[in-house]
Amino acid sequence: MNVVIRTATIDDMPEVLQLIQELAVYEKEPDAVKITAEDLKAYGFGKHSRFHCFVAEAHSEVVGMALVYERFSTWNGPVLHLEDLVVSERMRGQGIGAALLDEVVAYGHQLGVKRITWVVLNWNVPAIDFYKSRGAVIDSEWDSVSLDEDGIKNYLSKL
Repeated sequence: MNVVIRTATIDDMPEVLQLIQELAVYEKEPDAVKITAEDLKAYGFGKHSRFHCFVAEAHSEVVGMALVYERFSTWNGPVLHLEDLVVSERMRGQGIGAALLDEVVAYGHQLGVKRITWVVLNWNVPAIDFYKSRGAVIDSEWDSVSLDEDGIKNYLSKL
């Protein structure tokens, strides 16, 4: 099968959103996706784009994606964060995820980042094994911390 990894275009965002929704179902959060294709278009392709996205295309269909954005580490300098790497369930096991990760790593190297980071659910053994096989280090010492939109509002209301 011929798969092409390329930079996503604004016209790919509906298919990217479908992959994000597929990932949410896989991660047992089917109702968690609030973003729309229009949001992705605005955030990714406006004057100040907030992310870079790669897609995997097979037979003129988007079957995978990797979405990244730049961060900064006070200890190390520039960092690339991989927010999501998704391959459509029907296309898994064909090397598409590896090709997307290869592209992300090459992109990070091109940017001159000092580290590439991402998170993986601790029960997602296939993903953990895949990342480990590529030399990634799974650091279970750190806990993920966040405030959602309501949490931000609640926090600010107490100031």
